[in-house]
Amino acid sequence: MYRTAWTTALIGAAGLSTPAVAALPEPVKAMIDAAIASGNKQDVLAIVKIAKTTNPDDVAEIDSMLADYNHNQAKLAEAALREKQEAGFFENWKGQGELGGFRSTGNTRNLGLSGGIKLVKDAVKWRLNFQARADYERNKGKTTRDQLSATIEPNYKFDQKLYAYGLAQFERDRLQGFSARYTISGGLGYELVKTSDLRLAIKAGPAFRVTNFASGKSESSLAALAGLDFDWKIADNLKFSQDAGGTWASDAQGYTSAVAIIDSDNATFQATSALDAKLIGSLSARFSYTIEHETNPPVGRFKTDTLSRASLVYDF
Repeated sequence: MYRTAWTTALIGAAGLSTPAVAALPEPVKAMIDAAIASGNKQDVLAIVKIAKTTNPDDVAEIDSMLADYNHNQAKLAEAALREKQEAGFFENWKGQGELGGFRSTGNTRNLGLSGGIKLVKDAVKWRLNFQARADYERNKGKTTRDQLSATIEPNYKFDQKLYAYGLAQFERDRLQGFSARYTISGGLGYELVKTSDLRLAIKAGPAFRVTNFASGKSESSLAALAGLDFDWKIADNLKFSQDAGGTWASDAQGYTSAVAIIDSDNATFQATSALDAKLIGSLSARFSYTIEHETNPPVGRFKTDTLSRASLVYDF
């Protein structure tokens, strides 16, 4: 019922009291507070929408709570941006360490040990990714796999979606016939989708490779690199992701990676699919499957190797 100022004055003159405006019920308020404490904006908006529908007389108070939440979120975002701007090179790094075992097929069929590390520094206009991995196995007193790779990739962000990348990579895989292979690449990347639970990005550019074969021969060639990065948070404790073309995920909870480097002499394809499940705190279990394919390996080598890994991952 609409009440004018004259009506209010007449009620007051007659000595009548004005009915008090009902306060927001405590259970509803507690529900909104709990959503805010969760830190999930989608949950907050959903709870607020339900609260307004079920408590139409308390919309003003609910809006006030939402306004306070938005104000605090804006302050937190501003503080985070300022921290990134002021941080030194050795600050604000995130990463993960991985240790486990694997089973191989292809050039060898055996069990071995696997370890890796990832580091990511995400600044306002640039991002730096570093990744290294080693796989080692022995059979009947002989080393049957001694594989090592290390990659560093700086990114420069033009905006929220478009970025430029540079990439430098070292590989050693005597099983595939080379003692060292160096790859340098640069190009553009674009994030097609980016939400709290889903990310899809692509990148491509020219590349240059130098390969030192185990036989002592060395060769260099121009190549092309194509990349895809897909991350999907299935649940709070379960994540699947996919990266291609050497785009390493900053998220350290699981990944699938596929690397495609193509030149006229030999094309290299690598795909790794992994699923991470949180165990406790920063510790996760990872199950992954890797396919490594060389279109023109040295004589006597199989073109395709596979690795099935089970490992523990620690985020830091």
